[in-house]
Parts: sequence; C-alpha cells; structure tokens
Amino acid sequence: PDPEYTFKHALTHEVTYGTLLQERRKTLHARIIGAIERCYPDRLTEHAERLAHHAVRGEVWEQAVTYLRQAGAKALARSANREAVSCFEQALMALRRLPETPENLARGVDIRLDLRHTLVPLAELEAGLAHLREAGDLAARLPDPNRRAWVAAHTSQALWLLGRAREARDIAEQVLATVETLDDFGLRLAARHYLGQACNAVGDYRRARSLFEANVRDLEREAEPQRWGLHAYPAVMSRTWLALTLAALGEFDEGVSHGRAGLRIAEGLDDPFSVALVSWGLASLYRARGELEPARQLGERGLALSRGWTLPFFGPLLTVLLASIHALAGRAVEAAELLAVGSRERSEQEQRQQRLLTATSLAGEVLLLAGRVDDAAAVAMAVVNGARARGLLGTEAEALWLHGEVAARREPPAVDDSEHHYRDAVTLAIDLGMRPLQAHCHLGLGKLYRRTGKREQAREHLITATTLYREMDMPFWLEQAEAELGRLA
Repeated sequence: PDPEYTFKHALTHEVTYGTLLQERRKTLHARIIGAIERCYPDRLTEHAERLAHHAVRGEVWEQAVTYLRQAGAKALARSANREAVSCFEQALMALRRLPETPENLARGVDIRLDLRHTLVPLAELEAGLAHLREAGDLAARLPDPNRRAWVAAHTSQALWLLGRAREARDIAEQVLATVETLDDFGLRLAARHYLGQACNAVGDYRRARSLFEANVRDLEREAEPQRWGLHAYPAVMSRTWLALTLAALGEFDEGVSHGRAGLRIAEGLDDPFSVALVSWGLASLYRARGELEPARQLGERGLALSRGWTLPFFGPLLTVLLASIHALAGRAVEAAELLAVGSRERSEQEQRQQRLLTATSLAGEVLLLAGRVDDAAAVAMAVVNGARARGLLGTEAEALWLHGEVAARREPPAVDDSEHHYRDAVTLAIDLGMRPLQAHCHLGLGKLYRRTGKREQAREHLITATTLYREMDMPFWLEQAEAELGRLA
C-alpha cells in the first residue's frame, strides 16, 4: 500500500549515490540487508545476489561471506561459471576481513573447494590446484578429518587432469582407505570415482571398471541425482567413465547401456556440463566401435554445448574427436577444418594435461589418414614419450600402434620399425585387456605382411583380427579385415 520510488536511469542513481558520505552509504546498505531479511525470512536464497551486494557495500563481512557463497552456488547450478568464480573470489576476500577462528578456517577450506569446482569446466586447472593447495594448508590446522579427506580427494583428480595420474592414484588410494572410518557417502563416491579415473589413465582398466560399477550400484538408490560435494553429478560422471572404460576393454554393448543411462540422467538435470560430458564419452565409445554416425551426432551436440555455455574443458576433446570421426568416414575437408580448430584450442591450454595428450594421439591418426605421414610420426613420438613419462600405459599402447601404422604407410614400408611398434603395442594391449587395440594391431600386421609378400603370416594375423572384431561386434573394422583377407585369396 505504500508508495515505492525507483530510479529510471542508472546515471541518475549513480549521481545520487555519489552524494552520500561513505559512512552513510555503509549504514544504508546494512539497513537494506536487515529489511530484506525481515521481508523474506524463508526466501533469502532467492535474494542472495542482492544481499551479497549490500553486504559488501555495507562492509558487513560475516553476511557477505554467507550470501556471496549462496550467490556463487546459484550461478554454478545454472552453469554461469564465470559469475560463480567472481562470487567465490569475493567471498574469500570478505572472509579475510573476519577473525581467524576454527569456523572461519573451515569456511576458507569450503570456499576454495567451491572455487575449484567452478574452474574445472573452464579448464583453469592450475588455478584450481592452487586453491586446493591453500585449502589443504588450512584443513591441516583443523581437527576435521572429513575436510582433510575431501581436499585430498579433489587434489587427486586435479593431478589426474594435469597428467600426473600415478600421484593421483596414490592419493585416491589413501582417501579410499580412510573412507569407511568417516561414514561419508559423498566422499566414498568421490574417492572411488577419482581412483577409477587414475586407474583408467594408467591402464588398469579392470580396477577402474570395478570402482565405477560400485558407484553406479550405490547411486541407483538415489531418489534424485545430487552432486554429493563433487564438481558434477557422480550419477553422470561414473556412468560416463564406466562406458569409456568398457570401450577400452571391448565391452561395447554394456558400455552403450551405461552411457545412454547417463545421458538420460544428464538431460533430466538440464545441466550443460553433464550433457557435454556424457556426449563426449558416448561419442568416443561409438567412434571406437566404428559407429560413426551416432558418434558424429553426439560429438556435435557436445561441441555446441561447450561453445554455447563457455565450457572450454571439452573444446579440444570434441573438435579432435569429431575430426577423427570425419576422417574415418572419408570426409577429409571437414576433418582438416576441425583438426585445425582443435590444434589451436590445444595450444591455448597446457599440453601436458592427460585429456589433451589423448586428444593429440587422435590428431596423429587424423594426420595419417590425410597422408601427412611425417607429421603423424612426430605426433606419435611425442605422445609415446609423454605417456611413458607419466605412466599412462593405455595411451602409450595406442601411440605405439600409431607408430606402427606410420611406419607401414611409408614408401617403401619401414617393415622392421612397423613390426616392432605393432608388437610392442599388442603386448601392452594384451596385458591391459584392450581387446579393440589388439584387433587393430593384428589388422595392421596382416596388412603389412600382405604388402610385403608374407602371405601365411598375413593370413594368421587377419584371421585373429576378424575373430576379435566379430566377437566385439565391430562391423566397420570387421569389413576392413575381411577385405584384406579377400585380397589374399
């Protein structure tokens, strides 16, 4: 019933605001906080942004920390990651104005974890690790084993993302060993998932599979998906990584089932990061199987999301993956265009990251299919060296196969080099259970021996390849192997 006055122009508001003395401004901002809190006692989260603004301007630091964190959480929930980063950084600055009590030390840990979560989709991984280091220093001063374990768990994943998978695995193992004593469901999910990712990276696919499967079983009881303290929804993440792990093992049907379930969950959440993640994972699986059209559709969907929602984490992965799909389908122009974009995106980020090393390996295959043999050889060598330095056995095996392909494509074929690399790759693939890669190596050896007149050896390897492809239901590759066998007839 009372009249309400508003400023119709921002400049009028700014001039009027500028006439107020500093102390008067602070007093008014603090009074406005009180008024909003009285008017909307049960709906304060809806007004978190306004409350945070007035708390900062009024230098009411206790409330500023609270409302800035709420505003940041709201921004993160709608994938406004830059806005979320700004809110959490301001919350840290406000927290520094408060006394160093145990409660405020704990809040300092939590806000830094919040910041790390917002920086992952933005691919600012070094900055995220720096915040985790600071959080670890604070957590060490608190009698709070849960917070220390959470910081360690997230540090594990941060190291994995930066290509330091062995360190990540060791830390995640330690966290998982302490989980049972802490009775924290979210921490158990995080420890399993992060350990699974590290195991996947070092080539321990069987262990990774069991860890992701344990998470999926536990999460089937969820009434509604939650983040459980992670940067994304574990119901989506663990299903995606289970699908990727199963693809490496050649268990494609089961992988598709888990990937599709993850996609349905992600779409129900209306969370762009989750949809982009599972789109990349499923596209990678379909591409590995040779189902190029569904791979292309999912890859393009993920790339559109990553660009539309400013999710640079996925850009290099999806552009190179799509280039590989187009190259396999014989669309050379599209492959070249995407590879150029992917190369630029990779050059803008740290090349030592695990995910970018994998993308680089795919890029080498695209170069080889385009006839750029020397460029593909340089990529293969770089990836082998990088994978060996970081203990990434699966990536090493794939790059050794690429080395074999490169040597076989030379004119004349570098037979000894090609044979050596194929055999090294297949030995690793057998140890790791990578059945699709085993089949690719046998196909490569069969083609090499056919070209060099070693017909019986060629036949032996091509029969092995066709058997494996048939068992795994990989018709795209099976057709190639059978065609090579036909040329021997």
